[in-house]
Parts: sequence; C-alpha cells; structure tokens
Amino acid sequence: MTLPRWTVYPALVVIAVFVLMAIPRRTSRDPYSAGQGGAPKPVIVLGIDGMDPEILAEVVERYPEHMANFRWLIAQADGIRSLGTSTPPQSPVAWSNFITGMNPGGHGIYDFIHRDLVHRAPAPSTTKIEKGFTLHLPGSYKLDIGADSPSNRSGEAFWTTLRSHGVPADIWRIPANFPVEASQGVSFSGMMTPALDSAYGQCTFFTTDPMRKVDLDYSKTVQIQEFQGIIENTTLSGPGNPFKEGNPSEQFAFKMYVDRDADAAILYAGDPADGVEKVVLRPGEWSDFLRLDFQLLPLGMMSMSGICRFYLRSLSPNVELYASAINFDPESPPAPVSEPSDASAELTKEIGRYYTQGMAEDVNALKNGVLYEGEFMQQVTLVHHETMDMLDYALERFVEKGKQGLLFFYFSEIDLCSHMMWRHGDEAHPGHDADLAAKDASAWTGREGSTIGDTVEDMYMRLDPALGRVREKLGDDVTIVVMSDHGFAPFHREFSLNTWLVDNGYLVLKEGLEKERPKDDPQHRDVYLFSDLHHRFPGQVDWSKTRAYGMGFNGLYLNLKGREQDDPETPEDEAGIVSLGAETEALLAELKAKLEAVIDPKTSKHPILRCDLAGKVYSGARLSEAPDLIVGYDSGYGNSDASSTGRIPHELLLDNSLENHGGKLGTFNGNHLMHPDVVPGVLLSNRPVREGSFDLEDLTVEILHQYGIEKPEHMKGSPVLE
Repeated sequence: MTLPRWTVYPALVVIAVFVLMAIPRRTSRDPYSAGQGGAPKPVIVLGIDGMDPEILAEVVERYPEHMANFRWLIAQADGIRSLGTSTPPQSPVAWSNFITGMNPGGHGIYDFIHRDLVHRAPAPSTTKIEKGFTLHLPGSYKLDIGADSPSNRSGEAFWTTLRSHGVPADIWRIPANFPVEASQGVSFSGMMTPALDSAYGQCTFFTTDPMRKVDLDYSKTVQIQEFQGIIENTTLSGPGNPFKEGNPSEQFAFKMYVDRDADAAILYAGDPADGVEKVVLRPGEWSDFLRLDFQLLPLGMMSMSGICRFYLRSLSPNVELYASAINFDPESPPAPVSEPSDASAELTKEIGRYYTQGMAEDVNALKNGVLYEGEFMQQVTLVHHETMDMLDYALERFVEKGKQGLLFFYFSEIDLCSHMMWRHGDEAHPGHDADLAAKDASAWTGREGSTIGDTVEDMYMRLDPALGRVREKLGDDVTIVVMSDHGFAPFHREFSLNTWLVDNGYLVLKEGLEKERPKDDPQHRDVYLFSDLHHRFPGQVDWSKTRAYGMGFNGLYLNLKGREQDDPETPEDEAGIVSLGAETEALLAELKAKLEAVIDPKTSKHPILRCDLAGKVYSGARLSEAPDLIVGYDSGYGNSDASSTGRIPHELLLDNSLENHGGKLGTFNGNHLMHPDVVPGVLLSNRPVREGSFDLEDLTVEILHQYGIEKPEHMKGSPVLE
C-alpha cells in the first residue's frame, strides 16, 4: 500500500523526539536468572506471517522431499490445525490480538489505517500523535519540545507479563512492537517500524534516461547526469530535519564513478575525500548496507545516521540505480529498535547490518515498477539470508543462556511474496501472464526446475530448513509451536466501498461535484472524502447530508453525531448527523443487508461475504473507537487501495490487472484483507493440541499457561495444548 506522502509526518515526529530524548539503557537484572520454581522450561514459537493451512498441506503433499521438517511436525500434531485470525485479518490487528490476548475492542488497533475525527483523513493506527510546542530560534532553526508518538496499542504484551513473573523471553521482530517493549531478555521491533525517509520506506530510482523517468511516473525517480564517467551532485532524500523550520528533508550527496571497460561502477557514500564507505558494483549486483550520515545541525553538533542498500541494474545504454529506503542504523538508531537499546548494535557485530524498516521486502518497488519480479525476488532472498543469520544468532544465544523461557521468532517472506507474486501461480487471476510465470526461478530458489509461477510454494519450502535448524540446535524435546496470524486467498477483483456509498446515497458530495472520472478521461482528478489537513483545497463531501463513509481496508464508519467533529477553520459544519440509538441501529442493519446483497455482474458472485457489527465482534474499553461496520470480503475480492485511503474512484468493481493500474502491478494480487472465515492461520505443535477450535488470543493464554501464570481478567482465551 502506498499512502499519501503527508502520512509520513508522524514517523518524522517519532524521529525528532527520540533524537532529543532517547537515552540508551541496559537491564541491570540478569535476564536469565531462574523464575519461580527453578529454570523456566523452553518454549519456541515460530511466527510465520501469512502461512495458510491449505497451501501448507498442498506444498507438503506435492514436495515431500523439501518439507521433511514440516512433515515431522504435522505428524506430531496429528495434522494441520487452523488458527482463527482477527477481525479484520490484517497484520497489525492480528499480531496485536496475539501480543495482548485481547480483540481490537481491548487493544485499540482496528486496521492498518485509522481516521482523524475532524477531517476523516487517514491516520496512523499503531502510534498516537501527541503535539508539543515549538521554540523558534534565530534564523531557520527551531526546537520541538514535548511532542511524542507513543504506541496506540493498549494492553500488556505477553512478554511483559512473563517478565513480571521472572520468565525470560527473547522476542525477535514481532510486528506492532514499535516503540519497542522490553522483555526479560531481548526484544526487537518488526513490522510498523518506520524508515528514516518515510513511514513505510520508499526506494529511490536513479536513471540517466529522461524518458524512463517519464514512463515510470514514480515520485522518487531522479534523473542523473554522467560526465566523463562521473556521476555527482546526486542526492538521496533523507529524514526531515526536526531542528529546521518546516522539517525539510535532509539531502545526502553521493558520488559514482563508471568504468564501462570493466563493466563496473564504484559508489561512494559521500565525498571520497572524507574516507567514506564505498562499494564496487557490476550490473545485476546488490551492495551491502552503506552508512549515510545526515547533518542536522551545523559544525557537526548533531547528526543522524541511516543505512542504505544499492542495486545496479545497468550501465549501458543508460545508468539505472536502485537505492533502498533509508533504514535506521541499528548501531546508532535515532529511536531504539531493540530493548535493551544496545542489543541492535550487538546483533550487528554478529551478523552485519540488517534491515530495520518494518517491511524489509520492498513490495512498493515492485508495485511501482521500479523493480521487476526477478529483481524483487533477489531482494527477498537477501532478506531471507539475513533472517536465517538472525535465527542462527537467536538460537545460539538461547542455548548459551541455558535454553530457559520463551523464544519467539518472526518470518515475513511468505506474507509479502504471497501479496506480490500470487498472480503468477493463479491462472484465473486477471494479472496472470503465462509466459512470465513459466520463466526459470532456480537462480534465487536454488530448486532445479522452479518457475516464477511456483514462487508462493517455494517460499513455504524455503522455511523448512528454518524449522530444521530449530530442531537441530534445540532438540525435539523442547515445546515447539508454529503459528501464523492469518492465511491467504486470491485478489481478482477490487471493490470500492466509498464509490458504493456515493452510488447509494450514503456519502454525498457537495453540489456540482461528482466521483472520479475514469482514469483515461482527460478531466480525471482524484476525489477524496476528507479535507486537506493544511487547507490547501476545500473539502469535497457534504457532511451535512452524509451518513456513512469508508476508511481503511475493512472499515465503514457512520457520520455519528457527537463523535465525528467539525473543523473550526472552515465555514461549513462538518459535525456528524447520525443519532445514536434507533437511527444508528436501523442504518447499520440497512447497510449490512445491502452490502451483503451486492452481486458482481461479471462473476455473479457476492464480493462481500459478511459485514460484522462492531458491538457483536469486539469487546473492551476501546470499543467506541471501532469502525461501526467491518466489511468482510469473500475470496477473490477486497477494497481498492484508492477507497481504503479515502478516495472515491469511478468504478465500483474493477479487475485487479496491470491494465487497470497503468501497466504497473499497482496493488497486491494475493490478499488476506477479507472476512476472517476466508483466511484462517496455521497452528502446529509437537505437543498434543486440545480438541476444539482456537484463535490467536487462545495462543497468548497458552504461552502464559506454559509457565503457570493465570490469565489476566481482560483475556478471554483458553489454553491450547494438553
């Protein structure tokens, strides 16, 4: 998902605060001292994002020789069990369920995207924005004081509960753990950790071809000039400078020398005269991470470092160079990416620099056409090797500490590759290209005869050795649990919820305005349901007549009186109009019935399997913040990216094809942002699993149960293992 550019500002607030205030700290207590009753027994939880029970079964059956460790675990578990996911089945929601043992009504994370109550604009879901005040200094400098961006998630993390009972736990890259919560061990952030240059991380593409810049139509494409084999005066856009008025992005200048006779280039991370890091690259090669230093204050008084990885696509006839998002430098991050805060630097000493941004696999580069499928999978493979090195270090550390307590380790590649590469193995997908799917992929899979169409299955096979390393290092006598937060399904057709609401009179535009025209219409312009936060353009929705709107991948909100608020800086009254009580209940029932009755004229299917009322599926202290209706799409369908971020596209239903996205991939082609019944997760263990069905929250209770800890009152789950 690519959010509007202004949504990166909250991440920059986080950076500004921690540059000023973060102080490294160590845990003075020995994290591996025995808890009550002696040394805590070892429990290993492997969290595999996006692993689907049906696909796992198919891969084991089709490639038994490549799935020996999973076959062993499945035999121990007497089959593959499904694990109920969250409502909706989105990663930050599901992992928050698992982390806290509560549903979203308790922890408050309802979607990747929340909304601002005044402007109805997209807002961060996992962090809050707490404004401070600005002290304006002479010249162009300032000092922000008191601003903060703490976690928006309520509820105690299970490793915090373990810590209070003296149970050590190493938590490796669990999503929704930024800012990082400490354990009695080490804790590392994962998904939702920002990059230095943007909230989710955006690559930069450099080219000497001016037409390539036009054709790509990607905002971070930079045209560069080569003169006598030298490329200079070229910059990477870095973090917003929190000490300058307007928080302008700092620019990092680098230099490259091209030697076509040697078919190579030397890239310097700065001015060669300063003794900066450099790398020699040939076309088709990826660099290691290079350190980039950004000067925030003059005379070297304050700087911030990041790390960046480069990929040289070509030198002839044009130079084309990819630069990754600028990640936090784990050796000196501006905000901690681990607890203790120096654990990230200690890890770097053992395995080298590594991705710290929340989604290391660069899906946006493939969506935007910057990387091709093979190049994307090369980058995914780099992440895989890094993850396996990290796993080896985590296991070695666990053994050295006496195999005590919990080890949680997270794997991301199945999820992100299923999002981006699904169409190649799905002949019914509108984006399927049979010739491309048949191309050889053995260069990055290492499996003879593999094709691009086999990508999703190969990702499952590539994780079998990870389970094997756990068994080899720790033995089969430890308790092993393999779980996933959700499964996966195809995404063939896009449904635009806000378009449906306009077409049916629930979302009303101002007089004289209409929803977006088709993309090929010369008069096309984006139409948003929200007003601009900086009032650069007027709001386009008549809130005095609007009863419902969509924001996020699954959320539908009523324009509720007393909740949705007026913007005092506009002449219109944007306050909510729908009254609580009978009017709300009747409107929700009407919306639910009509949405579930929608039929896709192309397929004769219902795009929406079921809509769930918030009050029926959620409980807890933060229920009032929930979307009023959670729209659960059926397999093959999902809300369009445009509608999810507040736009009102022309088409209600559209094929998820390259043609409909300007020749680019444009969006995910496999998905899980559907009804939870469509995409359950996986549950496997080498210990007997109790009878019945289980959800993510049950697994949280089971972790506590393993150490004799009674579940807190706010948790509703039950133990899973016998």
